[in-house]
Amino acid sequence: MRLLSTSCWCQGARMKASLSGVMQLVFLLALMLSCQGCPDKCECSLQTVKCQNKDLDAIPPFIPANCRVLLITGNNISSVNEESFPSQLEFLTHLDLSDNEIEAVEGMVFHSLPNLVQLDLSNNKIQTFSKEAFPDENKLQVLNLSSSFHNYSSMSGLQEIIENGKLRQLTVLDLSDNDIGLLPDDLFTNVTNLVSLSLQNSSISSIPNGLTKLPQLQDLDLRHNSLATLAYTIMTEFSLKSDFHIHLEGNPWRCDCSIEGMLVWLNNSTLVTDTKNLTCAEPEHLRQWPLLQLEPTQLKCSGNMEGVLETSYVFLGLVLALIGVIFLLVLYLNRKGIKRWMYNIRDACRDHMEGYHYRYEINSDPRLANLSINSDV
Repeated sequence: MRLLSTSCWCQGARMKASLSGVMQLVFLLALMLSCQGCPDKCECSLQTVKCQNKDLDAIPPFIPANCRVLLITGNNISSVNEESFPSQLEFLTHLDLSDNEIEAVEGMVFHSLPNLVQLDLSNNKIQTFSKEAFPDENKLQVLNLSSSFHNYSSMSGLQEIIENGKLRQLTVLDLSDNDIGLLPDDLFTNVTNLVSLSLQNSSISSIPNGLTKLPQLQDLDLRHNSLATLAYTIMTEFSLKSDFHIHLEGNPWRCDCSIEGMLVWLNNSTLVTDTKNLTCAEPEHLRQWPLLQLEPTQLKCSGNMEGVLETSYVFLGLVLALIGVIFLLVLYLNRKGIKRWMYNIRDACRDHMEGYHYRYEINSDPRLANLSINSDV
């Protein structure tokens, strides 16, 4: 019995040792696989790959298949395309391509990243953005494009992506510090899950009507734009939204009679987070005056009427000047006929005056008066 138990114990020990060795081999193999293929000039730790400020001119090859976070920032990558990510990266959820001097985002570039959730393309110089950059079915939720577009035309591809509903799961969109100017009313209609939208410092002159129809929108940043007033319909629709906040500081508000409705709204609403920081930009005598301290008697439209009258006077002067030029041109073209007409009038007047003079002489001389009477008889 002792021998049997001893042999059994030995066999069990051997099996445990062999199993332990297999587990160690599996662990080492997994460790080798996780560390295998770390790109040159990059740092890999766990499931994060960092290629920051390495003077790269393209996305480095051989990104580990288990990578979840990829940071490629501060390089000189002029474009990203389908070849930038040749292999499928199923686990990648966060991609940072900021500060890379990127000028072109070409088609199919993100098609091999099916689980991408967060994408940062800020501080680039994008001139073309392909409408085929994202797959139809994507999981993107956070998109940062601040300081990436320097003119509105370069956003045409991105605009088409948003309008076509390819970013239905998007919740955060940052378009701040871009030269946008004017946005179509229906641009964000299909981004129904959008919660936060930043349009700060983007030369926005009016708020698109479609923003008020987004059911999930809670935070809208419109600071440092070109807003002079808010339309009454926009204010009313924003007031109907719950848990909604808007930022309006740094806009050139025109403090005349057209802003009266907005002042009432500001005093009765808590939606604007920076109400106390809103100041007038014009007229000149109200510059830097806080909006909440304005009195109704200060809201006059005289400045605008003076501008209208001044414009009218200038237009009238131009019309009169044009009429005068045309009149002088007609006189010049008909100068011979006018001269002949004036000569004829002169001769007729001279003959007529001579007749009057002759009659006067006859009537003034008594000797000729009788002769005149007899001649008349």
